[in-house]
Amino acid sequence: MDFAFVSGNPALDLAGTVGSRRGEPVDALTAPADIERWVAECDELPNRVTADLATFESALSLREAIYRLALDRVLDRPFDPAGLEILNDAAAGPVPVIELSDAGLHMSGDLPTVLSQIARSAIAVLADPRACFKECGRAGCTRIYLDRSRGARRSWCGMEECGNRVKAAAYRARKRAATTAEGSPGALSGLGNP
Repeated sequence: MDFAFVSGNPALDLAGTVGSRRGEPVDALTAPADIERWVAECDELPNRVTADLATFESALSLREAIYRLALDRVLDRPFDPAGLEILNDAAAGPVPVIELSDAGLHMSGDLPTVLSQIARSAIAVLADPRACFKECGRAGCTRIYLDRSRGARRSWCGMEECGNRVKAAAYRARKRAATTAEGSPGALSGLGNP
């Protein structure tokens, strides 16, 4: 399964690794190797980590806490206390090593370091009163993203997956409506009358 990094924050992208949360959830992280691959694909994190079962379960726990807290922001309700505890505990962990070279920025650390970095990123954005959290407008998609668009008018998490699906469905609906209107008896009654 390919990972999508469209939420505007690595913590929200981690939360987005479960799709269709209110229907039949689809979990992109089913084994330790999946979190290793997700971290490697996320530009803002160290690119090589290994996960054992315990750190993998910690990652899943953090993911669910981030989702609940982000949903609290979307719904404008108080933060879930259990989610806050998980997030704050993870943020207290070690920080990644950052090095600058002519090749650019290099970040290194193990999976607990990565989870701490993700938790800190989540805290920064969840604490920002100006951050506009939204849930994707495509039916079935429960991804939460940061709407940084002008006027906060973004409707879906990403154009490639959800935006294109919404636009294609709207186009098909307009075509069906036009075809139905052309084929209705009222539309045809004006034909052949002088």
